[in-house]
Amino acid sequence: MQHEISEIPFTFEAIDEPLPGLRWQRLFEERWPAYRRWFLHAGEANLSSYAVCRRQLRHHMPELLGTYDRLVELAGGGDLAARMLSMWNPPSYLSGCSQAVWTRGRPLLVRNYDYAPSRLEGVILGTNWEGRGVIGMSDCLWGLLDGVNDSGFGVSLAFGGRPVTGEGFGVPLVLRYLLQVCETVGEAREVLARLPYQLAHTLTMADRSGGVLTAYLAPDRAVEFREASAATNHQGAVEWTEHAAATRSLEREHCMTALLDDPAVTEREFLGAFLKPPLWSGTYSKGFGTLYTAVYDLQAGSVTYVWPDSSWKFAFGDFHEGARVERFHEVSAA
Repeated sequence: MQHEISEIPFTFEAIDEPLPGLRWQRLFEERWPAYRRWFLHAGEANLSSYAVCRRQLRHHMPELLGTYDRLVELAGGGDLAARMLSMWNPPSYLSGCSQAVWTRGRPLLVRNYDYAPSRLEGVILGTNWEGRGVIGMSDCLWGLLDGVNDSGFGVSLAFGGRPVTGEGFGVPLVLRYLLQVCETVGEAREVLARLPYQLAHTLTMADRSGGVLTAYLAPDRAVEFREASAATNHQGAVEWTEHAAATRSLEREHCMTALLDDPAVTEREFLGAFLKPPLWSGTYSKGFGTLYTAVYDLQAGSVTYVWPDSSWKFAFGDFHEGARVERFHEVSAA
């Protein structure tokens, strides 16, 4: 049997803008047409009003309100953009993802983000909003898929493997909020216990002291907290068997757990496993291909994005703007 290799080029961009300004405005103008289509795909009648969106943000995340108003202004002050940026009851989406925390020596939060390349924003964003330094992979223009703040607190997200929806915030904004207001996993636990969520997601968090926490978020039940160091796309037990099988969720979780439990495994071996199956996936056509590995060094306040043949490092005080093209490969039977 022959195999065909398809190549998918993708451009990642790094933007360092302490306060929202012209760079963020350019980003909005470039990405808004695609986000507008995504936001409206179920019909505008199904979206919450601007008044509801802002009221929910003010009630649950008041610390973000000033930044939100500034971003809405930069986006032109339009009603639809303001509603989308609030991330209140956004459209649903699914992804893969593996995430784990290495605690032997320096604490490292490591994650693979698995998704469709066409739906990745691909912007590494450095900000200093409200006096808090944050570096992370941007999503929904000001939310985050993963990130670290200048207090050494880091967090990443994975889809929770449950096809349920409810009234609440989209998880990228939840990550942004945590990184803006929390310094430890203990503080994050208190915040997560009170927020409403639109979808089921799993967050893995760590801080520079070595604290580790995994949170199972859901719109239909209370947040469940576990001191687990690894998570994929099920919350304890598998509840959506088809999704778990398609993404190899159990296999990936077992792989990371075995690595973390084996005292003979070195840090280098642990990190290397994220670039190989089953943690690294090439199923881009199905929307579950690995787009990057992120290694957050919480004590150093840095992140290194890694691909099989390259890497790109950022740190507080050492953030270099730029762009680079990575090429994803999918092998299919011919």
